[in-house]
Amino acid sequence: MSENRLEVRKTYKLLINGAFPRSESGRTYEVLDAEGKFLANVAQASRKDFREAVVAARAAQAKWWSQSAYNRGQVIYRLAEMAESRHGELAEVVEACEGVKAKEARKSVSRGIDRMVWYAGWTDKISQIFGGANPVAGPYFNFSVPVPSGVVAAIAHPANSFEGLIDVTFGAIAAGNSVVVLASGDRPIPAVLLGEMSAVSDFPGGVLNILTGNAAELAPVMAAHEDVDGFDIGNIEANARVELITSAAGSIKRVFESEGFDEANAVRRMRTFIETSTVWHTKGQ
Repeated sequence: MSENRLEVRKTYKLLINGAFPRSESGRTYEVLDAEGKFLANVAQASRKDFREAVVAARAAQAKWWSQSAYNRGQVIYRLAEMAESRHGELAEVVEACEGVKAKEARKSVSRGIDRMVWYAGWTDKISQIFGGANPVAGPYFNFSVPVPSGVVAAIAHPANSFEGLIDVTFGAIAAGNSVVVLASGDRPIPAVLLGEMSAVSDFPGGVLNILTGNAAELAPVMAAHEDVDGFDIGNIEANARVELITSAAGSIKRVFESEGFDEANAVRRMRTFIETSTVWHTKGQ
């Protein structure tokens, strides 16, 4: 075999409904490392790709919510296990994409995996924290029961390629929603690798859908789509949020717009994409 062989360059695909399609438009773009060197080709999602991802997410959400809270936690934990087993690979791509030192890349991946485990632990506690029994005048029980909003669209942090994706994705999933997330446009590879792991773990197809592409192109489509119930725009520049919020209001979406990766924001993200259902029941004699 010749030593002057051509390198086989990978083209990362989208994750929609547990499968890896190319963009329906056929578009791709190059991802470069922090020094401007080529890393990979990545599919550039279109508005049609987003619509197909929403259809998949809608079909998967009821089944996901019907699983026990314990089981949903185990599914998320299983993905964290897989990410831990590929810790070195994830750290290498974070290091290349973000231009950080190897030690900081490893710490970033560790924080992201730990946050997944943290969200896995929340699944069977959401009802206790956000629900409760209400005092009423009469021979009735009255309960506030937290239920998921449904389909949540999210835009990942443009610079924080792995941790940023975890935060905008797994809070909503832990609460029983399905998610369509747009990965960092310039640094999407860690997100795509995690998507590949999810497709061969216990995640039902359609619960987690990952798109790659241009936020300026897709954010307005996400905001206006009438079958999306929630929209996480915490990673959109503040001066671009007003128009998106106005568009999202047309279909009465819940919108999360706080910035940061702290624990308080993580809880607020979960709470944003939870509805409260009131249940009445007569008291027995």
